[in-house]
Amino acid sequence: MEGDSVTLHTDITDIQSQDHILWVFGPQEARIAEIYKKSTDMFDSNKTFGERLLMNNQTGSLTIRNIRTEHTGLYKLQIHSYRGNSNKRFGVTVYGSLPIPVIISNSSNCSSSSSSSKCVLLCSVMNVRDVSLSWYKGNSLLSSISVSDLNIRLSLYLEVEYQDTNTYRCVLNNIITNQTLHLNINDVCQTCSKGMQVNVIY
Repeated sequence: MEGDSVTLHTDITDIQSQDHILWVFGPQEARIAEIYKKSTDMFDSNKTFGERLLMNNQTGSLTIRNIRTEHTGLYKLQIHSYRGNSNKRFGVTVYGSLPIPVIISNSSNCSSSSSSSKCVLLCSVMNVRDVSLSWYKGNSLLSSISVSDLNIRLSLYLEVEYQDTNTYRCVLNNIITNQTLHLNINDVCQTCSKGMQVNVIY
């Protein structure tokens, strides 16, 4: 998650004087950290990391502090020593904090005298990526939609009876965390005799 500290380990216990440890990042393999002859250097030519990088001068492990989504990508480690040469690759995906979904009800077709009238609900979020948006009835999944690329709005409809007493929830989640919004039908779905009624839950 954004704000976490992430350490990429070399599995070296003690760097020797002639060891050369090099970390590169991204498709351009930009040099970001290096240890050579016990001297440690940090690089940030693209102004991507600022002061977030920390390299252990005994093991060569790389720590990224207060990590951000722009630090998602491929990190490569190159080790040259008298013991031989080796390479390691680390794929890092950083997830941003999730917004709380919004539920909107549209009661344009409602009827104050009909108990069978439907209440149409729309659960939506703005500007999210690598997430799923789902409707649950109790613990049962009713419907779900996913997006991998940045999207202006992710929305999912649900139609319920006005007199429905079941519990519903809209859940936004990625592989790390989730945001859940519980639905109270009596608060959101209200019968009306004329016009349109729109209710929003945050």
